[in-house]
Amino acid sequence: MNVMLIRVAADLSRGGGRWNGPVDSTTNEFVYVAIPENSLVHAGFERPYSKLEPVLARFGVVLPDHLRARNMHLDPDFDHLTYGDAGQRGQQIREKLRPGDLMLFYSGLRDINQLPRLVYAIIGLFEIESFINAVDVSERDRDINAHSRRVLSREAADVIVKGRPERSGRLERCLPIGEYRHRAYRLKSQLIEEWGHLSSRDGYIQRSVRLPVLLDPSRCLRWIERKQPILIRANN
Repeated sequence: MNVMLIRVAADLSRGGGRWNGPVDSTTNEFVYVAIPENSLVHAGFERPYSKLEPVLARFGVVLPDHLRARNMHLDPDFDHLTYGDAGQRGQQIREKLRPGDLMLFYSGLRDINQLPRLVYAIIGLFEIESFINAVDVSERDRDINAHSRRVLSREAADVIVKGRPERSGRLERCLPIGEYRHRAYRLKSQLIEEWGHLSSRDGYIQRSVRLPVLLDPSRCLRWIERKQPILIRANN
């Protein structure tokens, strides 16, 4: 089994919405806040940020003004257990992963207890069931993923990954994996010892077009099994 780490959710970059979703570091409970949608979406399939206001309120957090009237690019979509991508990232997923492989979704989350501390943590995982081209998704099934909700040309190469229902989902509580060292967020030194090395240099896990993979995936799988994460089929 191959294991790939995929950075998702809102962050401080322009494309990430210039914001981070909250996490309570005492419980590892968090809110999944997706990046903004910057492409045309089929009418009626928008996912407004305003829908997050009730769950954010439970963390004592409010949406920033610049996101309140915008829509999310809800990807991964844990309601439907799908993840879509395009460009170089989509090509890497097609080339390096197969059904049965594992995708670990991680995010940079803002700790509500130690502002402005960031917690880099796994928020969800998929054991891959199948792949589908976004342009081949029927109109009836358009709502399964952010990429199938988009208005795409027939030449679009967007790929959608489906997770196996019994082994995929959003984590009820996130699993912190990152630390700041050598002027970047990287996999914790302790985890490098437990997991083995990533394909990225010195465990680099900040957002990048190159998706890191585990060089010794069996060690990471044993770590996940010990953590016994609870998986939820819901975005929040």
